[in-house]
Amino acid sequence: MDVMLICGSKSDLDIVARAEETLNEFGVSYASEVCSAHRNPEQLDTVLRTTKAKVIIAVAGLSAALPGVCASKTIKPVIGVPVNVQLSGLDALLSMMQMPPGIPVATVGIDNAKNAALLAISILALNDKALERKLHDYRKAMKKK
Repeated sequence: MDVMLICGSKSDLDIVARAEETLNEFGVSYASEVCSAHRNPEQLDTVLRTTKAKVIIAVAGLSAALPGVCASKTIKPVIGVPVNVQLSGLDALLSMMQMPPGIPVATVGIDNAKNAALLAISILALNDKALERKLHDYRKAMKKK
C-alpha cells in the first residue's frame, strides 16, 4: 500500500472520496480509516504503527489536530486536508499550517483532497518512473484544457 487516508469523522468521508478518486486514476494503492485523534487515540496509534503506507493523508475539520498528531508519531510525510466545518475552514487550515518546528504537515487548500492526492503521487513518483510518467501526462493534459 502506498497511501494511508485517515479522517477524523465519518462526515469527512466525502472529502476522502475525492482523494481516493484521484489515487485510483493513477493506480496508486491506498487504504482509508476513520479514526479521531481525540476519540480513538489508541486506534490511531495502531494504524500509524502498523501501516506500510509511504505517505499519510489526514483529513480533519474544526480543531484539525489529526494531521499534527499523525506527524508527531511518524517520520512519513503527512499531508493535511482542512475541512470546511466552521469559520469557512480557516480554523482547520491554520491549525495544520502552524505546526511547531520539527513536526511538519504539508497542508493543501480547504476541502482540496484532490491536491493532497496529487502531492502524495508526486512524493511517490520520486522513486517510481511509471508514476512519474503518469504525472507528467496528467499535467500535460491539464495544459490543454
